Amino acid sequence: MKSKEHDLNLNDLPAQFNKVLQKANAYKVFAFFLVVAALYGYILWRINVYSNAPASESEKTAQTTPQPHIDPDTVQKIQNLQDNSVNVQSLFDSARDNPFQE
Repeated sequence: MKSKEHDLNLNDLPAQFNKVLQKANAYKVFAFFLVVAALYGYILWRINVYSNAPASESEKTAQTTPQPHIDPDTVQKIQNLQDNSVNVQSLFDSARDNPFQE
C-alpha cells in the first residue's frame, strides 16, 4: 500500500523546487559569508604552509656567499707600504678607528 506522502510526481517537481529555493533564499547572506570565510581561511592556511616550509638543500647551497680571496702578495705589498710611509700608516689607523668617516 502506497502512502500519498511518498508518491513522486514529476509535474509537482518544479513547485517543490521553488519552495526549497524560497527557504534557501533566506540563508543566502549567511551562505555567502560562509563561502568567503572558507576561502579566507584556506588562503591563510596556504600562506602559513608556504612561509614555514624548510629550505631544500639546493636552496641552502645556492644562498651561501663565496668567501673573498685576497692574494697573499697583495697583502704583503700593502703591509710593506704601511710600514714605509707615515702618512699611509696614519690613514690606516684613522680608518680603523672610524671606518665611516671620509
